[in-house]
Amino acid sequence: MAAPSTIPAVVATPREGKFNKNAARRVRVAGKIPAVVYGAGQDAVAVTVDPRVIIKILHSDSGHNTIFDLDVTGASLVKAMIVDWQNEPIKGKLLHIDLKRIAMDKTMRVSVPIQLVGVPVGVKTQGGILEHVLREVEIECLPSDIPSHLDVDVSGLAINTAIHVSDLPHSGSIKFLGEEDATVAHVTSIKEEEPAADAVAAAPTEPVVAKKGKTDAEAAPDAKAKK
Repeated sequence: MAAPSTIPAVVATPREGKFNKNAARRVRVAGKIPAVVYGAGQDAVAVTVDPRVIIKILHSDSGHNTIFDLDVTGASLVKAMIVDWQNEPIKGKLLHIDLKRIAMDKTMRVSVPIQLVGVPVGVKTQGGILEHVLREVEIECLPSDIPSHLDVDVSGLAINTAIHVSDLPHSGSIKFLGEEDATVAHVTSIKEEEPAADAVAAAPTEPVVAKKGKTDAEAAPDAKAKK
């Protein structure tokens, strides 16, 4: 199940007044974080929630795919899921989250992590290295059928062989989206070592000018925050 019993209900209190940066800052100073609840054909509602409960959900086995009870003051209890969140870039504190109401009788698309199990024979006896290429896969299923992760046994992988999305455990309750031939993991040969430094130094070469490339600045997490 996607919502373990250990996950408590998330209590949300509707916000009133202006929704600007100063108002959001006051919410955080009070020990809460601003959030938005939407979905299921209902109007979006600006609320505040306890960040400790949200962190517990994000750190659970099913992570952001966890479906939990959402108790918005003045409204009926609904099922919900965390669909987006914003962290403070330096300290990593939660700043804002988006919560989506979930209809348990309708299929939805989510991405679930892939976990590799075992040590490939190509690594044990053939001197290869295992590369985990695809770390999560998008699926479509009912909310109650969302797995926390997918286990893939790689112990039978020989050198120069691979496991693809088509090899993942399929069932009637889960539909895999995307390319079935996408590589999940493979075992490859260890690359040849670079020539020894002293050998390279002994060979006459032209002076080499190092070029320093540009590095991308770390992007701030994308959020749909409504301040």
